[in-house]
Amino acid sequence: MNTKIYKKEINLPDGRVISIETGKLAKQADGSAVIQMGNAMLLATVVSSRNASPVDFLPLTVDYREKFAAAGKFPGGFFKREARPSNDEILTMRLVDRVLRPLFPKDYHYETQVMIQLMSHDDDVMPDSLAGLAASTVIQLSDIPFEYPISEVRVARIEGNFIINPSRTQLAESDIDIMVGASYDSVSMVEGEFDEISEQEMTDAIKFGHNAIKDQIDAQIELVDDIGKKEIREYDNGEENHELLDKIHSMCYDNCYEIAKKGLDKKQRSKEFAEIKEKLLESFSEEDLEENKKLILSYFSKVEKEAVRELVLSEGIRLDGRKTTNIRPIWCEVGYLPSTHGSSVFTRGETQALATVTLGTSRDANIIDSPTNQGEENFYLHYNFPPFCTGEARPLRGTSRREIGHGNLAQRALSKVFPHDCPYTVRVVSEVLESNGSSSMATVCSGTMALMDAGVKIKKPVSGIAMGLISDGKRYSVLSDILGDEDHLGDMDFKVTGTKDGITACQMDIKIKGLSYEILEKALEQAKNGRLEILKEMTNTIEKPADSVKPHAPKMVKVIIDGEYIGAVIGPGGKIIQEMQKETGTTIVIEEEDEKGVIEILGTNQEMIDLVIEKIDNITFKPEVGKEYDVKVVKILEFGAVVEFRPGKEVLLHISEIAWERVEKVEKYLNIGDITKVKYMGIDSRTRKQKVSRKILLERPKKKDWNETFLVLNRISNKRLKWDSSK
Repeated sequence: MNTKIYKKEINLPDGRVISIETGKLAKQADGSAVIQMGNAMLLATVVSSRNASPVDFLPLTVDYREKFAAAGKFPGGFFKREARPSNDEILTMRLVDRVLRPLFPKDYHYETQVMIQLMSHDDDVMPDSLAGLAASTVIQLSDIPFEYPISEVRVARIEGNFIINPSRTQLAESDIDIMVGASYDSVSMVEGEFDEISEQEMTDAIKFGHNAIKDQIDAQIELVDDIGKKEIREYDNGEENHELLDKIHSMCYDNCYEIAKKGLDKKQRSKEFAEIKEKLLESFSEEDLEENKKLILSYFSKVEKEAVRELVLSEGIRLDGRKTTNIRPIWCEVGYLPSTHGSSVFTRGETQALATVTLGTSRDANIIDSPTNQGEENFYLHYNFPPFCTGEARPLRGTSRREIGHGNLAQRALSKVFPHDCPYTVRVVSEVLESNGSSSMATVCSGTMALMDAGVKIKKPVSGIAMGLISDGKRYSVLSDILGDEDHLGDMDFKVTGTKDGITACQMDIKIKGLSYEILEKALEQAKNGRLEILKEMTNTIEKPADSVKPHAPKMVKVIIDGEYIGAVIGPGGKIIQEMQKETGTTIVIEEEDEKGVIEILGTNQEMIDLVIEKIDNITFKPEVGKEYDVKVVKILEFGAVVEFRPGKEVLLHISEIAWERVEKVEKYLNIGDITKVKYMGIDSRTRKQKVSRKILLERPKKKDWNETFLVLNRISNKRLKWDSSK
């Protein structure tokens, strides 16, 4: 093998090592590397087309896949082959994409694909923590234009101590789970969930992760230096027409500024901007439009963006007329849908989310089956973003990556207050009915209220807010509760959720370089004030969870039985349990846990639920030695009576145990249908059968005095002597 292999190692504070190796695999890619930690190995590659795409954006695709073979497992399904990516894989793709995308040149419109594959799995390593490092490394090894190296790490905290890239076991013990993406100088991406931590604790976790990232960036730079930096490829970036830009600026800037200052709603604002754009296009000849229409529209958007940003920076006025710290008007309603188990509508400005809650059994849990993670979720949330919510008409193509990402964020926010002892599997669905910014945060708010409406005993209500940023390098404004346009035109999208006591989840994307911790801390403090304001509006609508589930919602009861009775409850071929479900209209689920049978009974009629419990109690009944029972006489025999503890649980009451005196006829004491009390004596040592006694509970006849007995025997003896002497 003639190819030289290059390798660098990164030492983590706890002694673990991450290695980067290149030169051995996938050499036809523009850049390739293997990232290893323990036995976990990721193969990362990047390829960028040499021909420009006919689009005015970066066509970047980040693919992250976990191979089942990496964990020594077979894929599920009929074809036994990896198919569409799982939700976890999609979420990892998004994490990496959000850090990489802003660092490509704005005029780089070449199809670019980053692929990261888990080739070997280690139970003590979470591979998604290494994906950002892998992606950045292969780009640095290529000739693709990119501003500077980055990396990502996961930060956990156990007993007050921060850990970089924890195992899944460690993560389960942590009160912080946060992914941090950053360059050497600034943080560009944050996403995580927390056990109601403070703003300062979150900042400390980000700083800790950022310091670890610097070591990983140093390793990338050293590796490239060892190999030799490739010359960055030349590409067609189009020509700037400064004369045309100046013309459009002079024609449109003031008008755009005035429209932005009016504080119009989304539709009216869009209409007036469109009118200015139309007038601009009319000012050009057909020849000019044929040649430069695309460029003209691009420059108009640039001028519009500049006007809106300057209005905020110079006057503190936003597109809808609010000040930077103001929250849009809010109205809420719970119980809107009569047939659901719980529902709520949350509207903030022109963003509206309708949330529903469905209660089910463990059979309805969300199954997780990936090479690196297996288990079940008894609480999960789905987010839907139909085209009509933004006034668009487009075909539905299945669940988008954006919908999966937003739903995951809302789920993480609410999971921190979901009760651990909830007997139900709970599904929340958010339907976004209107969208003009912060629809994921509206989902958190509507989801919270729907859970309380359903009677789910969440620990505390949770609210969410999206923060924005506009900065020109010298001046900046942090915006509370951003609009869709402010997200598009701004420099930051920072979503924060939490209770009155602390943060439960966050997601931050930065589009500019050099976000200072001063701005971060200001954004967090401003977010806290806004979050509490929103929470107040929510609790004015519904303050706490309903005392019970709705009348038409299923009631859940759990019954624990000895494992030996599981088969008896199920019956041959499931006959008994099926009959119980059919008779009572309930849903019954049985699982074995720790040699016990856990039975879930789900139904809307409490009487039927009680009937199921009674039937299960009858099947699993086992008398205790020394305990008294009321039994029913079901059969009379010559040598006793058959009595019944429970239906099907019979035992013989022997004739000798009915009464203290000699019993000649059982019917003199007991008849069929009689209820009598007996004491369970356990297993008879002689017959090896169950023994019960009635007489032991009755008062025993007093024994005759021994003196009296002696006199009687003496008299009998004297009589015999007299008879013998006379004889």
